[in-house]
Amino acid sequence: MALYVQKFGGTSVGSPERIKAVAEKVKGFRDQGHQVVVVVSAMSGETNRLTELARSINEEPTPREMDMLLSTGEQVTISLLAMALQQIGVPATSHTGAQVGIHTDSAYTKARIQRIETDDLKADLDDGQVVVVAGFQGVDEDGNITTLGRGGSDTTGVALAAALGADECQIYTDVDGVYTTDPRVCTKAKRLERITVEEMLELASLGSKVLQIRAVEFAGKYNVPLRVLSSFEDGPGTLIVAESDQDEDSMEEPLISGIAFTKNEAKLTLLNTPDVPGVASRILGPIADANIEVDMIVQNVAPAGDYTDFTFTVAKGDYKATKRILEEIVIPDLGGGELRGDDNIAKVSLVGVGMRSHAGVASKMFRVLADENINIRMVSTSEIKISVVIDEKRMELAVKALHTAFGLDKSDIESE
Repeated sequence: MALYVQKFGGTSVGSPERIKAVAEKVKGFRDQGHQVVVVVSAMSGETNRLTELARSINEEPTPREMDMLLSTGEQVTISLLAMALQQIGVPATSHTGAQVGIHTDSAYTKARIQRIETDDLKADLDDGQVVVVAGFQGVDEDGNITTLGRGGSDTTGVALAAALGADECQIYTDVDGVYTTDPRVCTKAKRLERITVEEMLELASLGSKVLQIRAVEFAGKYNVPLRVLSSFEDGPGTLIVAESDQDEDSMEEPLISGIAFTKNEAKLTLLNTPDVPGVASRILGPIADANIEVDMIVQNVAPAGDYTDFTFTVAKGDYKATKRILEEIVIPDLGGGELRGDDNIAKVSLVGVGMRSHAGVASKMFRVLADENINIRMVSTSEIKISVVIDEKRMELAVKALHTAFGLDKSDIESE
């Protein structure tokens, strides 16, 4: 007998028929003698509906009241799923985040889990119940309902799996696993049998939307085996494991596990800024004060040596606010400088733990892009990642060319 925590996203529970299908899937595990905790999201579109409803009443609702409102979406789903399980003869009990004992800090709309009380949950499991838990929510020390941010149900699932010592946390979604890249962009993308936590963290941070990055961090920190599966078709999915848990034979393969990309980037450059100690802090400090995250950074030294060009990227949604900060605060503080910006860029990244022991990945990447006449605007690297900024209109061509060049195409993998 094993203990599984199974999380089903909004698409998976988007209608009464789909909720009944989830109940049948859960029943199949329980009939095999396994204990099951189910974490669910709100029905597809419900969070957006509630957000629009709030804005129709108050254009700037307080975060506390938004959490109170949005948490009801998951509460609808848990009760409906518990009813569906009971209808097919499976004992089931629904629990809100507060009822199951998920305690968070008080950062409304983006709370972090601090601890989970599992006594009541374990008692229900030992009593033969399937426990259905509302994802995305918890309660702070004052009893206020909090939410974990969009995609927080993944984090709820992994956190419960860690607290219970579950054999596996299964994330059911509308895709059947983690792919070498987005199949909608590259039709030759291949589903991965397994991937390391480190690689998945990079892919999630670089634009892959299969899993919320906080959930992957939780899985890595508490060594929770994490599997991505499809709600709509059977299959093994993709297992996400710590690098130390990789099969010995798989350590040399492949060099690159996946290619991530995002158009949600904008680039800003301050030309002719003083090349003196502390200039980077004077540029980025006011941006950080505005809670704007900076991604890639490049600083060049001008030939004269007295001035530098400073380039960085931010999320496209922060582009206008960042420009305003640079124009109104940073440039006057520096005593001058010319600002240039571009929000028609994309970031393409190669990810793979194999980079640690293989040289030449960057040079091959640059050569492939050059052969396609794709200009590289910025470069950033880590132990297992190489990212480049290119023109947005060249992104799909870059992804397809790199996917083929690094042997990730479906036909290449299947023929090995």
